[in-house]
Amino acid sequence: MNTNWVNALHQLNQQGEAYVLVTLVGVSGSTPRNSGTKMVITADNIYDTIGGGHLEHKTIAHAHKMLASGEETQQLEHFQLGTHLGQCCGGTASVLFEYFAASTVNIMLFGAGHVGKALVKILAGLPCKVHWVDSREQEFPPASEMQQYHNVSQVVSEFPCDEIAAMPANSYYIVMTHNHQLDFELCQSVLARQDFRYLGLIASDTKWRRFQQRFKHREIDEQLVARMNCPIGLSAVPGKTPMEVAVSIAAEVIGLYHQKSQENIEQQNSGAKAEKAPPAKKASSQQGVHWKELKQLLLVEDDKGNS
Repeated sequence: MNTNWVNALHQLNQQGEAYVLVTLVGVSGSTPRNSGTKMVITADNIYDTIGGGHLEHKTIAHAHKMLASGEETQQLEHFQLGTHLGQCCGGTASVLFEYFAASTVNIMLFGAGHVGKALVKILAGLPCKVHWVDSREQEFPPASEMQQYHNVSQVVSEFPCDEIAAMPANSYYIVMTHNHQLDFELCQSVLARQDFRYLGLIASDTKWRRFQQRFKHREIDEQLVARMNCPIGLSAVPGKTPMEVAVSIAAEVIGLYHQKSQENIEQQNSGAKAEKAPPAKKASSQQGVHWKELKQLLLVEDDKGNS
């Protein structure tokens, strides 16, 4: 168990992993921990504690149900420690559960050259998962530096094209190796999948024209080739230094995943409007509410305690 939930949040956000942040927002009587105590729960790990015992056991179980649902939401649950949980404390606890979904931005970066190194420094601070691939192990930064990149996996592979098969649909691919033939083969492999969200290639105008001719000779769908981003990066972000090019590429990727996020929100909203009636709520011995109702509920609980 990691005892520092603050560090856990930082690391999980960088890794893009789903988690539930648990907070004791209201306690009365005898309870294991005070109001404001927090812990973080993922599918595989627990960070910090709200006091242990049956309360924490029930809290973990509820968090795992939220993680399994995959729905980003907030809920408030009320627990009677003595009556329902068999704890001798005899108090009550109101527990806020905040679910943060996993990042769906998966990036495979080919090439550990100057631009690749500069780009990873930026991607390491974004909510994404990065698979950094190169056949030259000596080109990667030292282990002490790689440890700072919690969301970056170093992949040393003699056959980089083979790594593409392991990526999920709608992944982002950035191609910038030291070898033009390898760049072509990587792009061809990604195009063959047809399910990429982004395929960016660093290339001169001459290199790009040659690639387009070769794709045509191999009868690769022109519409797929048209989806490639070459020249890579945003034209509004000029510059030729490694960091300037890296900033331009990162800006392009950020714009795309925010666009995708907005599209998902719009689809969810349109789906909600299409529903004729809300689904019936399942009976529960505990009370679950959304975040917007939290303040009102806490005020009611406070009035009860003072009466």
